Order: sequence, then structure tokens, then C-alpha cells
Amino acid sequence: MSRPDPDPHRLLHTPAEAAALLAVRESWLRRRAGRREIPCTFLGKHLRFSPADLTAIAQAGARPARSPRSPIRRGRSSLD
Repeated sequence: MSRPDPDPHRLLHTPAEAAALLAVRESWLRRRAGRREIPCTFLGKHLRFSPADLTAIAQAGARPARSPRSPIRRGRSSLD
């Protein structure tokens, strides 16, 4: 599968192009769009994704970094 040209002036991307740009499976994208879990555009029956949709999908998946945990201290058990 070839990678689409990320033209910033392009209005809409097909599901295959959007999936390639987001590095996800097209089926994942289609399933979530069909359930209206991610932003998308329907032109009649045709599913498309705007650059704003792609940005929102990527931002919705962002997770903050965890703070480093303190090391676990293991005490001596009474069985030792």
C-alpha cells in the first residue's frame, strides 16, 4: 500500500488514505466512524476524513506520560 501525499490543501481523504496517515488499520477507522466514535464526514454514502478530523482523532488518542514510580521496597517476610 502506498502512502498518500499529505497535501495540506486537500479537503478530504478516503478511509484508506486516512488510515495510512494515522498508521492504523482501515477497518479500525471504518468501524469507529460507523459507530460515530471518531469525527468523520459522510458525503452521501461515502466516508471521508478532513484534516481537522485526522487531527482530532490523533489528539483523542493522546495519553499523558506516567510519572515515574518509586521503587518497590520489599521487606523481609516472617517466613525468612
